[in-house]
Amino acid sequence: MDYIHLNELEFYGYHGALPEETKLGQRFRVTVSLATNLAEAGKTDNLDKTVNYAEVYSVCQSIVEGEPVKLIETVAEKIATAVLAEFADKVTGVRVVLVKPDPPIPGHYASVSVDITRGHFR
Repeated sequence: MDYIHLNELEFYGYHGALPEETKLGQRFRVTVSLATNLAEAGKTDNLDKTVNYAEVYSVCQSIVEGEPVKLIETVAEKIATAVLAEFADKVTGVRVVLVKPDPPIPGHYASVSVDITRGHFR
């Protein structure tokens, strides 16, 4: 199994359970890892034999910058589902790490995040 990683994509969205989150919005960071077979791409240097990560970026962007939801778990699930559906011919599994760097909760911390894996991912 081979992997493509899109690391720390940053978007601005309006997801959250609190009213100020859906009104003011906030930054979200997404790391997406794709389980795939890169042997043919490596041998042939042919983009058609791999996953176009610019297209994966667009999928993530449309979801994070799209319709607001309450939970980051929902955002991550939507990304995983969309990636598996759109790239079903090449991607057998996906891991999504969604980071909310500035949630409106008191205390000192770097961020909060969810980490989900769907499909066949080793």
